[in-house]
Amino acid sequence: MPTALSPHNPRLAALRDLLTPRGRRAAARFGAEGATLLAEADRAGLLPQELFATPSGLERFDAGRYEAAGIPVFEVPDRAFARLSDLDTPSGILGIFPLPDRSAADVLALPGLLLVLAGVSDPGNAGTLVRSAEAFGAAGVLFGRGGVDPYAPKVVRAAMGSLFRVPVASVSAEELIATAKASGRPIVVADMEGEELGTAPLPDDAVVAIGNERRGVRDWLPRWDRAFRIPQRGETESLNAAVAGSIVLYEFARVK
Repeated sequence: MPTALSPHNPRLAALRDLLTPRGRRAAARFGAEGATLLAEADRAGLLPQELFATPSGLERFDAGRYEAAGIPVFEVPDRAFARLSDLDTPSGILGIFPLPDRSAADVLALPGLLLVLAGVSDPGNAGTLVRSAEAFGAAGVLFGRGGVDPYAPKVVRAAMGSLFRVPVASVSAEELIATAKASGRPIVVADMEGEELGTAPLPDDAVVAIGNERRGVRDWLPRWDRAFRIPQRGETESLNAAVAGSIVLYEFARVK
């Protein structure tokens, strides 16, 4: 039987903190809102630490199996739940998960191509890139410090469950350069002045950096080993970061 919480319960104040990067880091937890994301977590073999839902959310969602697994389920008034969500129309169901205990060095040690979001600041683009990384077989994704937080609610939603399955960590430019060099992994960037993508294969162990939506990689990453550009026929100055990164990941998967 779900435990009913009043709007002023201190648990809810702690949950509101998870909407901020600092709050997520302090609690080492993040939220995944909606039945779709909870189903994706199930598919990845992950269960939430706690589940919070509105009365109508509980009517639509089978919370009993979570309670049977020993997971606390809490019923939250609609108005109080709205303060836990960043959505204009909250879903009424929120799962709380532990932040993965994974470092940049852990991800950089994985065999295979890695994707780096070099200062990508748009959460929708970041989440889409994580989803594309899974779809096209990247070994992991590194979020450049100074860009969007990997577990921001909009990133979690845009990734559509891929964050539960793809190894992810944050990294500084200095750590990326030093670790890649020590392990002999080339850093490859998307840049308008690079060679045309597709003229030469990407190394299997490449660390591929996709830059900020407006400024590219140059403001975040001071140096790299190789650059490529995506050929375009039209007059568009540059591609959306999620589009550019997805094209690169597809090209890697196509020729591998």
